[in-house]
Amino acid sequence: MAAAGTGPPHGVQLPSVLEFLSEPAIVIGEDYRIVAANDAYRERFAGGETVRGRLCYEVSHHFPSPCDELGERCPILTCRQTGEATQALHVHHTPRGEEHHVVTTHPLRDAAGEIHAYLEVIRPSAIAAAGDERERLVGRAPVFNRMLELAARVAPSDTPVLLLGESGTGKELLARAVHARSARARGNFVPLDCSGLSETLFESELFGHEKGAFTGASQSHQGLVEASRGGTLFLDEVGDIPLSLQVKLLRLLETGTFRRVGSAERREVDFRLVCATHRDLQEMIDEGAFRQDLYYRISAFPIRLPPLRERLEDLPLIISHLQRRLGLEAKTIHREALAALEAYHFPGNVRELLNVLSRASLLADGDTILPEHLPDECLRPAPGPREMRAADGVRPLAEIELQYVRWAAARIPDDRRVLASRLGLSERSLYRKLSRLRAVEP
Repeated sequence: MAAAGTGPPHGVQLPSVLEFLSEPAIVIGEDYRIVAANDAYRERFAGGETVRGRLCYEVSHHFPSPCDELGERCPILTCRQTGEATQALHVHHTPRGEEHHVVTTHPLRDAAGEIHAYLEVIRPSAIAAAGDERERLVGRAPVFNRMLELAARVAPSDTPVLLLGESGTGKELLARAVHARSARARGNFVPLDCSGLSETLFESELFGHEKGAFTGASQSHQGLVEASRGGTLFLDEVGDIPLSLQVKLLRLLETGTFRRVGSAERREVDFRLVCATHRDLQEMIDEGAFRQDLYYRISAFPIRLPPLRERLEDLPLIISHLQRRLGLEAKTIHREALAALEAYHFPGNVRELLNVLSRASLLADGDTILPEHLPDECLRPAPGPREMRAADGVRPLAEIELQYVRWAAARIPDDRRVLASRLGLSERSLYRKLSRLRAVEP
């Protein structure tokens, strides 16, 4: 491969080679400039215009600098560091609007084995939307995109998935998206809310029962396990299953067999398992409230769904999406009302936002939702670290900064890159501040 930006190697016509690929594809030099592109790429991202010599992040992202500097994981950077093919999920600009794409990047080597360029193949993601679509997760925040990338990677497999997140973050919606991208998409997606089920009801719902198995069982009943054969069984709030019932679920997962209530016949079943919970299962294990062996069965691939307060940059898009769901496209959000919502911490997440918008639209006689149409709790100042509100006079700025970093790190504990982005810092600067914080903590 020729040096960066100098074009294809002697005798190789890259454009004609790329045309064998049906998906959009480009070859990028070390300087991020596009060396070659196929027609599919030009049509999807540039309206058919030529892109050779342009910067890849300028064409696909409309970014002024490489995507890793602006919150997204750059597959070229990863490919350069590892020397191997890699995959990332990005939000790209297209003539139809913003769309999520799965980008697969391959290193291209010269005769000496040195990497001088990269092949990127770009496929639309069916997991979510960066625009306003009714039946899909929407968003473009970095923490949201990383969640989607994990979902896109695990969806085609049969690996059990455990979705972790607060109530109202869209766990069932993501479970349905994982099912839709799997090889079992033609099978049923069967949800079961495990909260509040008695032992008899749990067994009957999950495994089914025979006629006369218990009082009121006037006919045989197929359980949800059977209904999910060949598809996906989604157990919502799996952390709420009483300890006495967890062994029954474990036996099902270990043997792939079950018995209907009131039957001695053992039946085989094949399904993909997706579980979800808002609880801390590790803490429940320590307290003896959740079986460790069951946890290992269901948590092969955990995915954390970020709360709304960690991706407030998506708020205008989510509001637009929910307004369409509610049939409220004619209503506009006044800038002061939007500012109040952006300052609110949303303990109920997107589900709460849906209720807020529904209520506000009923209170607004005109076409504009004003601050006075919002619930009182949305108009209160956002909670912050208590140390910032101490009434002991002026304090050193460095001390206040460390206290704020401690508070922010507690809100976003699992992703240092997202935390650094939200604080407006480089990851290296954040690491230094966290090191200082650990040094002064008792």
